[in-house]
Amino acid sequence: MNPQEEHWMVTLQVVFYPALAIVGIPSNIVTFLIFWRRNCLLSKSSTFYLMAISVADTLVLVFIVVLEITVKFCQEPFWSREPWCRLRDIFSYGAYNTSTWLVVVFTAERFIAIHTWTIKTKLRTPRSALAAITIILLLSHLLAIPYYWSNVSVYDHNQTRWACIYEPEAPHGYVHALLGAQTLVAYILPFLIILTLNGLTLRQISLSNRVHVVTAADLPMSMSIIIRTTFVYGQDRNDYPLQINVAADIGSMLSLSNAAIDTYLYACTQAKFRQKSTVN
Repeated sequence: MNPQEEHWMVTLQVVFYPALAIVGIPSNIVTFLIFWRRNCLLSKSSTFYLMAISVADTLVLVFIVVLEITVKFCQEPFWSREPWCRLRDIFSYGAYNTSTWLVVVFTAERFIAIHTWTIKTKLRTPRSALAAITIILLLSHLLAIPYYWSNVSVYDHNQTRWACIYEPEAPHGYVHALLGAQTLVAYILPFLIILTLNGLTLRQISLSNRVHVVTAADLPMSMSIIIRTTFVYGQDRNDYPLQINVAADIGSMLSLSNAAIDTYLYACTQAKFRQKSTVN
């Protein structure tokens, strides 16, 4: 029997990722519909941000969990062939970065609502929210375009099938630039901004006794960035006897879990949202 099939990590992923998609995608869709059809006593801008987050999280689950991770357990998923092999990371990183930065902007919006009354009426408007959402969506996917040249489709003669792997001939400078940029954009900057804003907001909450939710998405530092180094760039990601692959995949599982619970933790703690979600 193939050693990969015997490893507990493979079994865990076979169960975990389909379950995550089955639970997370319907939850995000229901959340979106509730915000769309019901008045949950939130500002229009906040409602738009939460709806956008639910859509972005759904895309994360679709492009990363369903299409990229779950289908890798198929004999030869379509992601293994061109042009999908090169396009998949554009969609995956684009969706993930969109989700992350929507949380950042929503956190900033809540910060403005509590702290800066003078510009609140100018920035917390439906038009401003839609503009911010559109800009984040476009920039997130534009920044992911360089990943088109990071993967390559090759034919594995040993297993007689096509496989999508990291481009082994990619220049080290190019790889370092990709890894550094993604780490900065998706992890370091969002972490610092959200940590700072939540710290200031929680301070204000302690003074005004207002309610705010700090979610797991506020700390989006995924352990999976360990694997994003030049040293292991060419390693077989399915070689689980390598402990770094196990650590990276556990980090990815924890990180992707946010896409299934972000909107719930933000929205369902609102009393009016919980009431509307129980109305037929």
